[in-house]
Amino acid sequence: MEIQYVIINFLILVLILVIAGRKTVKRIFGTRRERVIRELDEALEIQSRPFPEFSEPVPEISEDFPEEIIGERTAAEKKLAAIYAFQEREQREIHRLMTEKTKSELMKSFSLGVKELFSKEPYYSKIREKEERIVDSILSQIKLTPGDMAYLKHHDVLYVTLMSAFPLDEKLVEKVDNATKELLATVNGKTSLWVREDPEFIGGLRLRIGDTVYDGTVSEELYHFGRRLNREPLTSDDTVKEITEDFLKTAKNFQPAINVYQLGRVLTVSDGICWMDGLADIMYGEVIEFERGERGMILDIQPDRIGCVIFGEFEHIESGTKVRRIGRIASVPVGNALLGRVVNAIGNPIDGEGHLFTNERRPIEVSAPAILDRAPVNSPLLTGIKAIDAMVPIGKGQRELIIGDRQTGKTAIAIDTIINQKGKNTVCIYVAIGQKESLISEIKETLENHGAMEYTTIISAPASESAALQYIAPFSGTAMAEYFMYEGKDVLIVYDDLSKHAVAYRELSLLLHRPSGREAYPGDIFYLHSRLLERSAHLSDKLGGGSLTALPIIETLAGDISAYIPTNVISITDGQIFLDSELFHEGQRPAINVGLSVSRVGGSAQYKLMKQVSSSLRTNLAQYRELQDFTQFGTDIDDVTKRTLDSGKRLMATLKQGRYQPLDSWKQSLILFAVSENLTGEADLEEKDYENGLFGFFIKEKKELTDILIKGDRLSDETKEAVREAVKEYTGRC
Repeated sequence: MEIQYVIINFLILVLILVIAGRKTVKRIFGTRRERVIRELDEALEIQSRPFPEFSEPVPEISEDFPEEIIGERTAAEKKLAAIYAFQEREQREIHRLMTEKTKSELMKSFSLGVKELFSKEPYYSKIREKEERIVDSILSQIKLTPGDMAYLKHHDVLYVTLMSAFPLDEKLVEKVDNATKELLATVNGKTSLWVREDPEFIGGLRLRIGDTVYDGTVSEELYHFGRRLNREPLTSDDTVKEITEDFLKTAKNFQPAINVYQLGRVLTVSDGICWMDGLADIMYGEVIEFERGERGMILDIQPDRIGCVIFGEFEHIESGTKVRRIGRIASVPVGNALLGRVVNAIGNPIDGEGHLFTNERRPIEVSAPAILDRAPVNSPLLTGIKAIDAMVPIGKGQRELIIGDRQTGKTAIAIDTIINQKGKNTVCIYVAIGQKESLISEIKETLENHGAMEYTTIISAPASESAALQYIAPFSGTAMAEYFMYEGKDVLIVYDDLSKHAVAYRELSLLLHRPSGREAYPGDIFYLHSRLLERSAHLSDKLGGGSLTALPIIETLAGDISAYIPTNVISITDGQIFLDSELFHEGQRPAINVGLSVSRVGGSAQYKLMKQVSSSLRTNLAQYRELQDFTQFGTDIDDVTKRTLDSGKRLMATLKQGRYQPLDSWKQSLILFAVSENLTGEADLEEKDYENGLFGFFIKEKKELTDILIKGDRLSDETKEAVREAVKEYTGRC
């Protein structure tokens, strides 16, 4: 009886929970649904509402405007901007899909046309007459590959398949059989010949020995035509007509060219990872192609199977799908055509601005320059940010890590640095890994507004992309940057960020069944980032003197720089810029922690003037921070300490800098000199009016001193005194 009472009570309790739970779930999801519908209605209302002020200069918002109107206006502008950005992305995607559809339909019509062409006289007879010539061409090229030799060590028989569109003459079959037997007799091997017919070949012959295929069919010519069609931009009807006429001419005068490649097959596929067999001679990092055109890259080679990552969609790939060896290492397009463009991780344009007109390519992974190929870092790469150029200088060819918690201004520093390269003959590459698509669009718009996009390329591998594309994105960006470096140019590359890159590689490695180690990362995670960042260098004059400067970004959790990935990248790079979340929330922008930030190389490339005026800057700031922590307990302080604190506050205010407002080096040196020498009086350094006025005063009234400052040389005592008097003169006017 007791057990029955327990069961009854339990059922009653479950019934109560179900009834109450249904009401709760309904209330939660009903509220969420109402909120989504309300926001959509608001967005549509804003989109349909006329806004004449957008076509006219927007009036400045004064104190007379009610605060609620300002807030509503800002929200409306934000929603409109989001709608316009969405519409622009939709238009670009529609254009891309239409182009792909046009090419696909053109390819289908070609295939049908060629099949019909070769099924009629006189083309049917002509292609049959060439079968013996095709066999002779194939047999003159056959050989055993290292993969075949390895296979024969464990098996007695090597399978040979002869395929054609039409029934073959027995003499030709016998000729092939004898030739392959003679070939394997040299290694004491045996053959098993299979003869098959496949109308899809249209015409010609195909011989497969082991994994190697010797293809002299019409369908193979169609395949290469399709590849050419994908490479060619369909800019007009004339382009389509030209390609069509060219191919029809080739088809009518078909001359079999024997294409040699290797085939494998898919064993299993899941989560963008594919396991295959065959392709015994393939190499790590090589590109393979599936039947329907999808591409992948080899990332794992085991004795009985091969693992690869698939670029893009993999829904059409299944067990048994044929895999074709392309015959090249993974590479991306490079050259001046990429400047001003947004491309994906494999170099295809995604900005809707048309085809990339470049035929040059570089492998995504190459060896880093040797020590003898490098030159010392002796030229500064100016960021335009006072706190960095003064205390953590960066040299061309250096690898300087930007590290800190999320939302502390890491990307802002990188974008400011790119903007500051305008007019300095420096090419910039921005690699976005695992970022929001809206953020990437915002960065592109910002660079365009500041005229920086014309010398910049954005490689986009957002969070919506597969882990494979996020993995290869920084390597692709580095290959694009290396092209300019070996052309003798200076290049800046930003990896935003390598934390997400490490996560993508961890995902791929776990799917490839590699053993995991600390924090589930594979054991070669350090080697992954080291072989990437070691490619940044300042080349010797013998190799052109170009440079590649890297700004990798790493995200920390609660300021923990001792975590696995941060410590790895810190040990690889030549210094780090640490952004402190506490300073950031205090209003110090950029929030650079002087104690944890360091540049191990850039100091030797720093301008002498900047080095002179900033020599005591780090010490003074460290002293200020220490005294600030001490005085927060409310103890009485003497006059000397008060003066030190006041000087430190003014220095911290000077180092504050707005986004997208980089400064020339001489301006940074001038204001830092004025503050460190206590020449600013009681001026408010927070508002930057004193700072901007000082620059204007020197440009207009002290041109000789300005020219000396622009040169960047160390100031003599006489010049230093003249600058000091000029600053005093300006301060006296304020």
